[in-house]
Amino acid sequence: MKISTMLMVACALALAITAVFAPDAMASLVATVHLPHSGHGMMIASAAAAAIDPEELKKAISPVMTAFEEFKLTNDNRLKEIEKKGSADVITTEKLTKIEATLQQYEGINQKLTMAEQQAKAAKDAADRIEVAMARLPANDRARKDGTEAKAMFNNWAKAVVRAHAVGVVNLSVDEQKVLSDVMAEAKALNVGTDTAGGYLAPTEYVAEIIKAVTLSSPARGIVRVRNTANKAIQIPKRTGQFAARRTTEQGPKTETTGLTYGLEELSAPEMYALIDISNQMLEDAAFDMEAEIREESAEQFAVKEGAEFVSGTGIGEYEGILTNGSVAESVSGTAATIADSDGQANGLLTLKHAIKTAYAANATWILNRTTIGSVRKLKDAQKNYIWMPGIAQGKPNSIDGDPYAEFPDMPSEGANLYPIAYGDFRRAFTIVDRISMEMLRDPYTQATSGNIRFIFRRRTGGKVVLAEAIRKLKCST
Repeated sequence: MKISTMLMVACALALAITAVFAPDAMASLVATVHLPHSGHGMMIASAAAAAIDPEELKKAISPVMTAFEEFKLTNDNRLKEIEKKGSADVITTEKLTKIEATLQQYEGINQKLTMAEQQAKAAKDAADRIEVAMARLPANDRARKDGTEAKAMFNNWAKAVVRAHAVGVVNLSVDEQKVLSDVMAEAKALNVGTDTAGGYLAPTEYVAEIIKAVTLSSPARGIVRVRNTANKAIQIPKRTGQFAARRTTEQGPKTETTGLTYGLEELSAPEMYALIDISNQMLEDAAFDMEAEIREESAEQFAVKEGAEFVSGTGIGEYEGILTNGSVAESVSGTAATIADSDGQANGLLTLKHAIKTAYAANATWILNRTTIGSVRKLKDAQKNYIWMPGIAQGKPNSIDGDPYAEFPDMPSEGANLYPIAYGDFRRAFTIVDRISMEMLRDPYTQATSGNIRFIFRRRTGGKVVLAEAIRKLKCST
């Protein structure tokens, strides 16, 4: 082996040895990239601030509006092909699918119209980069060989390399040749595939982040009225009947106008819970704050259950759902299994909208799932105008016939005798009452013989339809 090649290999190996066993000797090499812990917050804050860019919303306007115009043209062609040939051309259908995918990409902006998600992502990316950089720096308290021994090893190697370069390997002393020989032997033998042959010196990186699929939940609290109470239930007075005004002559008799009656709506706060057992050693040794982790998971699952009950709860020990309340009126779509009528138009939805009182329509919202939103985009009114319209150009949410909509995963999709869409003033129609928002009980006793600690999370909350006439649901039926 040539001396230059041997020196390169020896140098690389020596640097690796120095970095692992004598990190203090490498301090000068990494000083320029040193990231003090005290600066993390400032750097993350700067990254987040940089992500708050009002231009992002403006940049989304052009692609959304362009895609929507292409969508209308392509869908019109599809409808003409169906009318003319009985089916749409495959190319037209595929093009429409791609355009719908483009529109769907901007649903996040439509629902929130803020840059919160982008800010959070930018801040997190910055934090991750800092974590990686810090992890690559040697820690002062990392287990390693004594510094004196490492320095002596490095010095012996360095002297041997300098001498070999000056006088040649054959002219080195026996001790110097042994140093280089040992280094070269190690260079040939070490590899990361075998732990004992160097694999321990090349550890894998542990990422302190749990990969989680998105948990879908229906955001009921965002559109209804929420009340807190310190009692077991609340009672809300409700007018249940009205009198009718009458006329009389100048001196005619007047009789009592009867019919004005009142009642009470009572909302109790039944309990929901989550129970998790965790071993003591898991709590002590896990790389994560497991108590905080299960608290977050519990809050998320409570929200999931709450959203599902808002849509279809039985009202017995849980919320009374809007689709199970018998007083919530319905309108039919006009076809047996879809939201479109027999002409492929949105007459059923428009009938639904105009079936509630004007005062409720002033603050009304559509609720439907993601699949149904895709179907609504294709619908037109009697004047051949699309009822779904993008509002991002005006900085407003997208709309269905001028009214905002919310994506509710728990709403059913289109199907015979199902209710895929509801519409109305949900704030007046539905009330949620909270007795206990969320409470955690840490029980180290009952599972102590098994080495576990039991965590019990509980909420006391209830909800029901209190004004059924303020909302209405669409039924897939003729």
